[in-house]
Amino acid sequence: MQQRPAALDREESRVGLLSEPRRRRILEWIQEEGSARVRELAAAFQVSEATIRQDLERLEMEGTITREHGGAFLNSVPAQVGSMTLHHQENMDRKRKIGALAASLVVDGETLILDAGTTTTEVATRLVTKKNLTVITNALNIALILGAVPGFAVHMPGGQFKAPTLSLSGDSSVEYFRNIFAGKLFLATAGVALDAGLTYPSFADLQLKEAMIKAASHVYLVADSSKINKSSFTRLGSLEVLHSFITDDGISDADAKEFERRGIEVLIAR
Repeated sequence: MQQRPAALDREESRVGLLSEPRRRRILEWIQEEGSARVRELAAAFQVSEATIRQDLERLEMEGTITREHGGAFLNSVPAQVGSMTLHHQENMDRKRKIGALAASLVVDGETLILDAGTTTTEVATRLVTKKNLTVITNALNIALILGAVPGFAVHMPGGQFKAPTLSLSGDSSVEYFRNIFAGKLFLATAGVALDAGLTYPSFADLQLKEAMIKAASHVYLVADSSKINKSSFTRLGSLEVLHSFITDDGISDADAKEFERRGIEVLIAR
């Protein structure tokens, strides 16, 4: 019988209690990116490639991903792209209310940026009654929703296509937004916490979101209350980049007061 390497045994002892949270975050990463390489996951989570392979094997057994040489990919990608649907469809009633409130803040003739995501998509669907908007978005589905509206000018950056979010990302997208100025940005997030700030499942879009934030004079975070006090894998920055937070009535009074104490306007969609 082949002996296991002692180093691997020591590592698994050290991280064993963290294996479930780690696998959950690995899955969030793959759901965001569509795929991942063993090498990059091992570096990001600071464990061995053997440990990551075991994590991917467990996730494959659960039916969410398929392993391939050197990595894994998300099983739902072909169906999502074919139907132009986004992965995260939970809390849609809350997201629709947030979308309606956010859209009500947009006036005819404005220039705005819409981030990719399910909540920002709900904002987009409620902008079709506006007039003469200029919309900059990295989301292909949002561009298709608004691009057919007479009088709208819809612009997209170049970049690499991310299937789960139906969006464009990468260095060319970042450079594009560095040359843009908009009145409003409606920003998506995976988690928003008073201590950790804005967090996301992977590194890929951090620079892009930073460029979007710098390009807008007013930044609205649109996120349902399930994202509050939730932290994901990578941190964009502190809450100081936000001017307003549009959420639903699931936010606690204490959290709402703390956001406002930090200078962030809290708008509650009911």
